[in-house]
Amino acid sequence: MMQSDAMPDDQPAVRVTAMPANANVYGDIFGGWLMAQMDLAASSVASLHARGRAVTISVEGMSFHRPVFVGDELSVFGRLVKVGRTSMHVEVETWARDRHSEEGHKVTQAVFVFVAVGPDRRPRAVPALPD
Repeated sequence: MMQSDAMPDDQPAVRVTAMPANANVYGDIFGGWLMAQMDLAASSVASLHARGRAVTISVEGMSFHRPVFVGDELSVFGRLVKVGRTSMHVEVETWARDRHSEEGHKVTQAVFVFVAVGPDRRPRAVPALPD
């Protein structure tokens, strides 16, 4: 898992602002909505590597470190860390920043596992992990 107390320097796969429709009555963002943003980011990384369709087959080690609030800007980072014959593991971190602050905080992380599929929706081989 990406280990750092600082937000990654690379570009996020997804950047979005948490809105009231994504929150409970207390203004806390739903974990499921946050997980969906992470899945979008991870699928972008996996589909690019697979050069085509890739489907989520599991999520490993999902942990929430801090709450996310309405108005927070979320940056979701993904990094390909392991490749099998048809599968890909993407580490994902989500960082939140109050709209009026420069300081970001890691709010969640997980590993998303994908399988590349062809037009027949059956698993297909993917390129090896670059050196």
